[in-house]
Amino acid sequence: MQRTTVLPALASLLLLALTTPLHAADTAAILDTKVPCENPVYPRASLANEEKGTVVLAMQVSLDGSVVDSKIEKSSGFKNLDRAAQKALSGCKFKPITKDGKIEVGWGKIDYVWKLE
Repeated sequence: MQRTTVLPALASLLLLALTTPLHAADTAAILDTKVPCENPVYPRASLANEEKGTVVLAMQVSLDGSVVDSKIEKSSGFKNLDRAAQKALSGCKFKPITKDGKIEVGWGKIDYVWKLE
């Protein structure tokens, strides 16, 4: 699986890839730019405490491109940041994974970077 770093800007989500293609007919799940996707919102308490870090999420993408399950694989070190990223990115729609030309359910990973600007 390919791991992609996702920055807090929605435009950065366009580069999102959830799996590594194994064969020419295989495609990774990518963000469907035709469907609106909420950008994670920095939790107020996390801003006040100047919390930052990277959370690694595992996302399961269904046949229709929706996220059916997600898990926090590696914490940013702050539960509020982890949950905010998981909640927002789980609501995104993806172009589904294909393997040998057929759509499949699959897991991938996303790194979401929280940083103060």
